Amino acid sequence: MILTPIPDDQLSATLDRFAAGLAEELSHDVFARIRATSPGRAAGAEAEQHRHEALSVARSSGMAIHLEANSCPFNWDGAALNGATEAYVILHEVAHFVLASPVRRRLIEFGLGPGPDTLDRAAAERAAVVPLPAREQDEATASLLGIVWEAALGQPALASFLDQNWLEGLDRSAAAHFTAVVENFRRRDLLSLDQMPAASTAPTVG
Repeated sequence: MILTPIPDDQLSATLDRFAAGLAEELSHDVFARIRATSPGRAAGAEAEQHRHEALSVARSSGMAIHLEANSCPFNWDGAALNGATEAYVILHEVAHFVLASPVRRRLIEFGLGPGPDTLDRAAAERAAVVPLPAREQDEATASLLGIVWEAALGQPALASFLDQNWLEGLDRSAAAHFTAVVENFRRRDLLSLDQMPAASTAPTVG
């Protein structure tokens, strides 16, 4: 949810202000790719196509996927992904999977506690092993990595960028925070704007 909605007629100028605060070339390049996408969510057949593309990325990353007919109270239950959700949510969960250690990949919601879409919040909280400050860092990293992948796929990454509040603190810390997360990607060799996990046929599970 956007904490501070930006009127349509102010969006371009607001994005210009954010870009002006980015001191590093790599951050400029990453933001330019995000900005080139749509600020509005896809709908209908286009949204469904985006979802299938995101599921392909999940499979290629080694994630099993629950059958859509089966109800799942978690985005990730420690064994498989809930694929019956929007493309941007799926890519966000793939990012968490990529960032997580092998041990955390076996935990409900990657040991991060309940997320916004978690239905069984008590079970997710019991499975949490990551301290609260580290959860916030992991969430920010997964957020931006998923957004970068949306941009690489030509999906509405700017919509996610806005919805996930990357412009909060625009005149204080927003640009510096963005730059720090991008630098973390560079150090961990996670960031490629032109290469992503290829399509795969990893298992769908019951």
